[in-house]
Amino acid sequence: MFRRIGILFLLTLSFGFLHSCKNKNPSVAKIFVRSSSNQLVPGAKVIIIGDVNSNPETKQDVDTLITNESGFVEFYLTPHFELGGEEYEVAYFDILVKSSVSGEGSGYIRTRVHTTAVETVYIQ
Repeated sequence: MFRRIGILFLLTLSFGFLHSCKNKNPSVAKIFVRSSSNQLVPGAKVIIIGDVNSNPETKQDVDTLITNESGFVEFYLTPHFELGGEEYEVAYFDILVKSSVSGEGSGYIRTRVHTTAVETVYIQ
């Protein structure tokens, strides 16, 4: 009787440890937008587009955000990586930026699952 309870306890404890080892860090792309005079630009439209021609291939994805008063946006990419499955760990995105005050710009960012990637785009 005690042996069965001991084995059941060890199995439960093992499953708890396996579940707690799962990485819970979010996947984020943080993009700063700066003018040609190196000033951060609030209110700029930032669009990211998954580069389906990258190697390894990035899943198709398009998202748009507006920079905050500090001149950056944060795209939360955890759902993007979850759709790709367990083996999907790297994604590449084209960045397009438009500002009615400062102009336009573009960039490129490499992101990884469970990390924060940072890029700065200068607009002309």
